Amino acid sequence: MADRVRVARIGTAHGIRGEVRLWSFTADPLAVATYGPLETKDGARRFTIEAARPGKEFLVVRIAGISDRNAAEKLRNTDLFVPRDRLPTIEEANTFYHADLVGVTLGKVIAIHNFGAGDIVEIERVAGGPALLLPFTETTVPTIDIEAGCIVVVPPIETNAREED
Repeated sequence: MADRVRVARIGTAHGIRGEVRLWSFTADPLAVATYGPLETKDGARRFTIEAARPGKEFLVVRIAGISDRNAAEKLRNTDLFVPRDRLPTIEEANTFYHADLVGVTLGKVIAIHNFGAGDIVEIERVAGGPALLLPFTETTVPTIDIEAGCIVVVPPIETNAREED
């Protein structure tokens, strides 16, 4: 399992006082502000959220030490991580962190994306060829076994048939 979990990504600056749009990847978006300092993937930079409020499809946050739009813009597209031990322990069956799926073989889960229309699992095929991008739903991924490092994927049926007149 991953020792660090991505919990958010900084978006564009919001206003002129250093606030940023933040895309939270937590079940409760505002919970991201409660995990303590957030870090870059390499741990080289740390960020403390001083204030957070809901925006349209994102949070608007103020980060300690960022006081103007120029400083905020420099943070754009920064992924933010927390050590796994700061996250709540998962007790529910079929509940997991996306980071737990990265590295599972179908191929290999290489990412979980959300481009606004729901989660997508990206799978690099063992046999080669283009990566699979599948809806990350209970229909397509009905079974997830974190301990075994295994997911069951039921690919959607593709129909290319045309009706003949």
